[in-house]
Amino acid sequence: MNKEEKKILIVGSSAKEYALAKYFVENSKADKVYVAPGNVAVEEYAERVDIRETAVSELLEFAIKNEITLTVVTSDDAIRADIVGDFKENSQPVFAPSAGASNFITSRAAAKKFLYRMHIPTAKFGIFEKQQLAIDYVKNENFPLLITTDKNSETDVRAVCSTIPLAVTCINDIFLRNENKVVIEEFLYGHQFTLYVITDGYLAIPIAAVGDYKFQEDGDGGLFTLGSGAYLPDYKVSLDVIDNMMEYVVNPIMLNLQKKQKPYCGVMGIECVLNKDSKPSVIGFTPFFKDHDTQAVLNSLNIDLYDVMIACINGSFADDYSEIPLNEKSILSCVLSARNGGSVITGLELVDDTTDISYFNTGKNNYFETLTNKGRTLVVTQSAATFSRARELLYDNIADIYFDGKKYRRDICIDVSD
Repeated sequence: MNKEEKKILIVGSSAKEYALAKYFVENSKADKVYVAPGNVAVEEYAERVDIRETAVSELLEFAIKNEITLTVVTSDDAIRADIVGDFKENSQPVFAPSAGASNFITSRAAAKKFLYRMHIPTAKFGIFEKQQLAIDYVKNENFPLLITTDKNSETDVRAVCSTIPLAVTCINDIFLRNENKVVIEEFLYGHQFTLYVITDGYLAIPIAAVGDYKFQEDGDGGLFTLGSGAYLPDYKVSLDVIDNMMEYVVNPIMLNLQKKQKPYCGVMGIECVLNKDSKPSVIGFTPFFKDHDTQAVLNSLNIDLYDVMIACINGSFADDYSEIPLNEKSILSCVLSARNGGSVITGLELVDDTTDISYFNTGKNNYFETLTNKGRTLVVTQSAATFSRARELLYDNIADIYFDGKKYRRDICIDVSD
């Protein structure tokens, strides 16, 4: 194999894997991209590999056989299965945190306990493995409360409850699903954003702060989702706030993991709420870019992410990089959801060439038409010189896309005047 050849394996199956595969082909000029297990849409840019995310030994065998030069793990389940440990033991270049280093990220309960031990500001919380204890807890708390399962996934429960009956119903639903743990926390009002950093386990460099929309309805109503929209740069998060988070959140976390001999290598997302005094509270973590953020972050980069990832793996990160340069684009993303799966999506060919579409677990029918995923289906991302122009183009293009039960927020960056 030519030393310059780039053969990349991405482990995951959602919208971020589609965006990443596209990025590696178009920006990193990858010679070959594989995605395991991926979804039908990703075949536009990559070859799908029929191996489950948690089938670590099979993924390792595939990587060795196909001489993969970089494996990027975006799947929480694969990280929990410690794919990184197996790959490193066999000298395979892999970009992701180990299971031991990322336990506080892939478990909401572990995250809350970790934040508490580290004295990092977060919401008041309780963790319960018994249904009645959880119900007793909410009867004595101030509302609203955010009630979730331990792990984040498209099918897991997340609800902001404003009354005791609603909270009790949510708790009962969680335990009826045979979940063994429920996390209950104070719902924090304020501006929601995610600070993304990249690290080799020793040096952490901020990438970008991304403004997040999580409620499904305009004006922050309806269901509380994993993400319904995003924008960057986040004009509400100052450089002082980012510097403060690096000093008092990110760097102490890195140091803590180093002392435990579990350095964290990869992308880390720190989910925050900024109060009216511009003081951030950390509400959770993510071990890679979130689905609704990925394309926006990739569009903002003024550097080849492949090279940065390789530098993190081979130990040259601190020597090669002091910052992650970004361009000056204004970028918006909006998630389109469907009430049901299997509906035909039309109008995709009408979308402007400057607009990016990432696909969740969509399918194809016998006529090769794209079909909806139940729930979050598409991420539409628009870049422009200003937020107002990006917003105009974004919603013009969304109007061209049609499927039954199409639902999306119409207020992304509505308060911005350039």
